[in-house]
Amino acid sequence: QVQPVESGGGLVQAGGSLRLSCTAPEGTYFNYAMGWFRLAPGKQVEFVASITWSGDHTYYADSVKDRFTIFRDNVKNTVYLQMDRLKPADTAAYYCNRVRGVGVYETPYGSWGQGTQVTVSA
Repeated sequence: QVQPVESGGGLVQAGGSLRLSCTAPEGTYFNYAMGWFRLAPGKQVEFVASITWSGDHTYYADSVKDRFTIFRDNVKNTVYLQMDRLKPADTAAYYCNRVRGVGVYETPYGSWGQGTQVTVSA
C-alpha cells in the first residue's frame, strides 16, 4: 500500500502556528483532491480542510475557517496545512488522505499514514 507521510506537528501555545506537510514515496497518490483530517481522543475522525487537484478551490470545517489554510505543490507532490491562531481544541493527530466529494461529502478513501501529532496548550 502507498501511504502518505505527515510531518510538522508539535507542541505549541494557544495562539501559535504550525505548518503540516504531507507527502508520499509514490507520486500518484496526490493525483486527486486531497484533504486533512484529525482524530482526537474519544472522538471520531473529523474533516478539517480539502483542496481540489489544481488547488483552485479549498474547503474548511467551520471550526478552523479563517485560521487554517490548505495548499499544495503538485511539482513537489506535497500538501500543506498552515495552522494559525491555534486553540487547545485543535489538539489531535492530523492525517492527510485522498478525498471524494470535495466541498460536499469530504470522504477520505485512500490509505492512511501515521499522522502527525498537534498539541496546543492553554
